[in-house]
Amino acid sequence: RVTNVHRHGDGFRLDLVGGHAVVARRVIAASGCVDELPEIAGLAEHWGTMVVACPFCHGYELRDLVVVQIISNVVALHSTPIWANLTKHLTVVLDPAIDGEAPAIVALRSAGVAVTSATVERIEGEPGGPLTLVLADRFVGVDAVASANQSIFADAVVVAARFGARVQPFVSLGLEATEHVNGFGTYVGIDITGMTSVPGVYAAGSITDPSHQVMPAAAHGAQVGAMVAFDLANDDLAVVKSGGSSATSANQSDWDHRYSGDQIWSGNPNGSLVQEVTGMAAGAALDVGAGEGGDVIWLAEKGWTVTANDISPRALDRTRLEAERRGLELGYVCADANATDPFGGATFDLVIAMYASIPRTGDERGVTNLLAAVAPGGTLLVVGHDIEPMRKPIDTTQHSRVFDPDAYVGVEMIAIALGADPDWTVEVNERRARPKGSASDAHHIDDVILRARRHR
Repeated sequence: RVTNVHRHGDGFRLDLVGGHAVVARRVIAASGCVDELPEIAGLAEHWGTMVVACPFCHGYELRDLVVVQIISNVVALHSTPIWANLTKHLTVVLDPAIDGEAPAIVALRSAGVAVTSATVERIEGEPGGPLTLVLADRFVGVDAVASANQSIFADAVVVAARFGARVQPFVSLGLEATEHVNGFGTYVGIDITGMTSVPGVYAAGSITDPSHQVMPAAAHGAQVGAMVAFDLANDDLAVVKSGGSSATSANQSDWDHRYSGDQIWSGNPNGSLVQEVTGMAAGAALDVGAGEGGDVIWLAEKGWTVTANDISPRALDRTRLEAERRGLELGYVCADANATDPFGGATFDLVIAMYASIPRTGDERGVTNLLAAVAPGGTLLVVGHDIEPMRKPIDTTQHSRVFDPDAYVGVEMIAIALGADPDWTVEVNERRARPKGSASDAHHIDDVILRARRHR
């Protein structure tokens, strides 16, 4: 859950609950709107069950029941005729400040709808059961009959909630919500592309129009997403035109941001790497997603000729500094593992991927590139998080999950590809407790280790 969005270089930094952060070149505000309920004691406890707002969402289920509609302003009367069609047992309770002789109200009375003018003090009732509306006062000469203790029985209650645009995370950018002309709440203004008044910030869905339900909001999100893609593509062209080689990808920007602060990892070699590789004859090795270089440095010190690969040049800079400090010579390849021929066609006796964050693609290019980098007779060693705990629900008010594990190449996906290729033999594919000494052993308990040998 995003708590704050603010400027970060040419883009944005999004602070998340739990202390995490992500960076982005563009931001889409799709945070929707919040229901602002009338201040009636007991109402919020029944909201969404026996207290509802929309006849299209709940009308069928409430047909022919005793329904009371609380009207706090004349605009809220727009749905009353539909409720009157759904049930003959409808009572409308008007706020005393509303003119009981207004044309819309007179028309309701003429159609046989019971109308009373009173203030609802509180709503009582068990969850999912009938409700009692306790009135603070009652006016003589109205159609509905209240009991001696001034209360009205209802199977369900209808209210007109206001919709408040959720702009809190964007306030520091100067994004503001304004009152909508329909009087039902606030919204964020946008242009035809979805751009707000804040450059680089778009908005989509009900935050831009409180009348949006799920289908229109989703369609609007798809449209605005396309506009953002066009905007980013034009920026990329401008970079090339000005003499740059290419624009920085979102994935690279994210990892460059992570490697812009203090050291992230422990600097120790992965314990499973040490266990699996010890005893192997040293040769040429490639580390895909080398990070700060703890694994490649260990391999180099064991006599391997090592190439460190990472999408982030900042990560490789850290690896290079540590290698030079130790007097080690390493090769470096700054490339996206999903790129076309990221390793220049080279093959290696050992290819390792320790928790490599490679986004999944429809053509599984990352998996193909990983396997193609292993020379005949060579070994592939992949260590990944046991992702099952990551699928468990979390309290989003306290914690954030910064990535979806199923959106990345996982050990299981690689194992499936190996199993379908007769040139490979899977030697190890098992779950193990994470060895001590890593920077993440406190919150990741188990790993999945995959080791395979290529025959030809």
